[in-house]
Amino acid sequence: MWSLRGQRRPAFAHEPGPGQESVWDYPRPPRIDEDARLITVRAAGRTIADTRAALRICETASPPTFYLPAGDIALEALTEVGARSWCEWKGDARYFALAGDAEETPVAWDYPRPTPAFERIAGHLAFYPSLVECFVDGERVRPQPGRLYGGWITDDVAGPFKGEPGTGHW
Repeated sequence: MWSLRGQRRPAFAHEPGPGQESVWDYPRPPRIDEDARLITVRAAGRTIADTRAALRICETASPPTFYLPAGDIALEALTEVGARSWCEWKGDARYFALAGDAEETPVAWDYPRPTPAFERIAGHLAFYPSLVECFVDGERVRPQPGRLYGGWITDDVAGPFKGEPGTGHW
């Protein structure tokens, strides 16, 4: 049972430095924040997304996941694949691979019909920074550990982060 919900920072949490926020102060259920920084996604030497209109989903213990408006993405660079998943907060997700990827490795996902609490992310896609190059105001994003997660680690967030070794009980 998940007991940490952002009301108190646990003793093992890193103390945020100047200009940082702790992922342990993020709520559960998650919140949506607007983010006007320049968000860029590149793959195979090509820029496939550029926006200053991203939404960040901030959830206890996870670095933010950035959702980019479809209108700021070169959608022809992606192809929908058959993978699906379900999130207790956002609903049913579908996945996208890079166009021409014979293995159809998902690099992005969206929620075409999100739950009412997350309607704002309809028409937005999120990308795995472990599979494509993601940047926030020019800073190269580091991927959240763990195969299942799509959080974006930047210098302005303090962990530790869900997905790191020994965090399975969180």
